[in-house]
Amino acid sequence: MKTLFKVIGVILLLLVALIVAAPFLIPTDAIFNKVSQQVEQTTGRALTIKGDKTLSVFPSLKLELEDVHFANMKTGSRADMASMQQLAIHIPWFSLFGGELKLEKFVINEPNILLETDKNGKANWQLFDAVAEQPAAQQQNSGPVKLPENFDIELGEVAIYGGKFVYLDGATGVKQEISDLELAILLPSLHKTLAVKGAITYMQERFELDVTVDNPAKAIAGDTFNVTKSVTSRLVDVEFKGSIAEQGKDIQGQLALSGDSVKDIAKWQGVELNAKESAFNAFSVSGKMRMQGDKFNLAELVATLDSLEIKGKSELNLGKRLAITADIDLGMLDLNPYLPEAVAQTEAPEPAKDAPAQPIVWDDTKMDLSGLNALDANVVIRSSGLKANEIKLGANQFTINLKNAFASVSLDKFAAYEGNGKGTITVNAKQAPYKIATNFSLDKIDAQPLLTDAAGFDKLMGKGSLNWDLATSGQSQKDFMSALQGKLAFEFADGAVKGANIAEMVRKGKELIKGNLGAVSEGLDTGFDNSQQTDFSALTGSFNFTNGVGKNTDLSLLSPLVRISGEGDINLPATTVNYRLVTGIVHSLEGQGTTDDSTGFKIPVRIKGPFHDVGISLDVSKAAEDEVKEKAKDKIKDKLKGLFGN
Repeated sequence: MKTLFKVIGVILLLLVALIVAAPFLIPTDAIFNKVSQQVEQTTGRALTIKGDKTLSVFPSLKLELEDVHFANMKTGSRADMASMQQLAIHIPWFSLFGGELKLEKFVINEPNILLETDKNGKANWQLFDAVAEQPAAQQQNSGPVKLPENFDIELGEVAIYGGKFVYLDGATGVKQEISDLELAILLPSLHKTLAVKGAITYMQERFELDVTVDNPAKAIAGDTFNVTKSVTSRLVDVEFKGSIAEQGKDIQGQLALSGDSVKDIAKWQGVELNAKESAFNAFSVSGKMRMQGDKFNLAELVATLDSLEIKGKSELNLGKRLAITADIDLGMLDLNPYLPEAVAQTEAPEPAKDAPAQPIVWDDTKMDLSGLNALDANVVIRSSGLKANEIKLGANQFTINLKNAFASVSLDKFAAYEGNGKGTITVNAKQAPYKIATNFSLDKIDAQPLLTDAAGFDKLMGKGSLNWDLATSGQSQKDFMSALQGKLAFEFADGAVKGANIAEMVRKGKELIKGNLGAVSEGLDTGFDNSQQTDFSALTGSFNFTNGVGKNTDLSLLSPLVRISGEGDINLPATTVNYRLVTGIVHSLEGQGTTDDSTGFKIPVRIKGPFHDVGISLDVSKAAEDEVKEKAKDKIKDKLKGLFGN
């Protein structure tokens, strides 16, 4: 018995001695040299360990390497594709003889990994020539991986500390870098939840990560599995909860993102948003998403920006040509906080009464509409109201169709300025000069607020209809005004033209012809006076535009006291108006329902000048010539006194 115990003791001592001596007996350098040679033969890249190499076998197989380097491709931008200060791997012995792989420890310290493509598009992660030379279709059809039966992996401490990952596009020079890695991976089993937690730094911003995969074995096998992702940072929070199927070709779930400031995100990206304090602040987007092949669907979309709320659904086709289909409800859309300061109207003190008006100058800045050729779209947009500068719209709906740089905007529903309407706008941006056409019909519109808000023109009051069929071409606002073609017609009732009391001016003309020369000093020849106006019961007319000049030959204004007809033109390129109106006083004062078309005394009125300083005057010499030609002045006075009274 003693002999047996001695034998057992000797065996144990030998085993202990073997375990202690094993690291010294195993030719560590030779093993690593063999591994490096095998790696280089397989990948064509050198694997070198410039620091210490530690291999131990008890109580587990331990491998610790210092200063590890893996060579880059020959056309790469630097010598190493990857390097790390330390790599530590601990594997329990019993896991090597069982049906699972268990890691007690797998830690990478300070990795420096570069993923890049060269100028010809070759990627440095294509390590195996045999794989790289396979046709793309063959690689894509490789299919899911089938795990051996009862095979499993258990991870203990798996972590990455410090270091960075860099992506470099050799053709464009675009570089992206993730640094300051602090990642921990928890995997109790391939059939249990995989968790990845930690943080990274991207463009000087810290992002906290929390990712879970409910069944990694299903993910490896290509079966459907569930995943959650959470990213939090100072700039934006992103959450996704859903499922992934068909090896990542079908992703669906609930997506949500939010942040406190769009301005901060833009600044982080190197873009300064010169926006108002109330604009581009808090935002959020949530909805059900599905990415299947080249199609991205977003349903039950709810997006907010400041006080705006947008709802709807959309589909993006990310194939060879980007295509968008969407149905969006913008709610009450106030664009004023988002318009540039140079465009948005700001409140200003009332100008002095004697301050001269400023001329209108069309912008000749070249527009670039080539972006319309970047995608196709079919989008329906509705809102309960819209504000843009001074323009205010009620409930409206329009449809946008965009195909090969040809855009069509259809106004399906329009309510504004107490009226309604419909129309279309088409833009052909296939090549410059761009071509634009509009066809609109507006009914029961309150003219003064509409024209004031849209064009700053407040001289026409009344309700009626406005219709136009216009087309133009060019690359700037100035071009479009100069090339305007088509027709515009209007019909207004029960309103007034501000700036002159034409009935009073005609009476002054009568006084002048009767010999009262004081009528001139009393205001016969006057400019625009905002306190004066000419009331009318009906105002109709039409313009035919050629090269931006609108010709009118059928202007008609009817009122209880005045009848006006005339002709003239509006020159949009020159921003001038030139009209000659024939005015007359009605004998009868029956009111707006009168059938008396006689105008008694007639006299022309000239409306002429730039838009910002229109002058209104009576052509008295012409009136006198018609009435008293070849008659003596004193006889004219007598006859006119008999005609008009004292």
